[in-house]
Amino acid sequence: MTKHTGKFITIEGTEGVGKSTNIAFIKEWFEAKNISLLHTREPGGTPMAEEIRELLLSKRDEQVDAKSELLLMYAARAQHVSQKIKPALEQGQWVLCDRFSDASFAYQGAGRALGLEKLVELDHWVLEGFKPDLTILLDLPVEIGLSRAQERGPVDRFEEEKIGFFEQVRNGYLQIAEQEPERVKVVDASGSLEEVQQQIKQVLIQFYEQQVSML
Repeated sequence: MTKHTGKFITIEGTEGVGKSTNIAFIKEWFEAKNISLLHTREPGGTPMAEEIRELLLSKRDEQVDAKSELLLMYAARAQHVSQKIKPALEQGQWVLCDRFSDASFAYQGAGRALGLEKLVELDHWVLEGFKPDLTILLDLPVEIGLSRAQERGPVDRFEEEKIGFFEQVRNGYLQIAEQEPERVKVVDASGSLEEVQQQIKQVLIQFYEQQVSML
């Protein structure tokens, strides 16, 4: 494929939906099309943003204020976008990110009940309308996802939250998908790995063919 501005793809979902496994699948699928994906993550992606990630995920005795959490997320995101994501896209590189701004709307906006008004204002100020070209939302009943997450090993500060928090997060994600169906594609992650990846493959085929048709 001829290189122009790169494309930005994100993968979202609550805990235990299988993002890591399916990110590897997505990378392999695009590499078979001679498109190398720069893989990054949020929070994180640059040395400074990774330090903020440690602050956010570490367990602590002190209660973390929801606004502090949100502002740290966007501090990391601002650094990530300006220093890594946008420069790569401008060079024609395709970028695949494990979570992005949709996660803030789901986790802090819905899960922490901060609401949309201030979050939208913050998002516009930091990102200036910058959004992914494609978002794959892996959706799974919360109980199943948390069970899978616990099997991976020690949990972080977010994974210790109660089930009601994650129900709100999931609903937040699904509301975004309902509002932006052209960008956000929901994949049922409750089936076998083969079934999930078949759904992802169909999403990728459609997206890839759209990009080819625009060249």
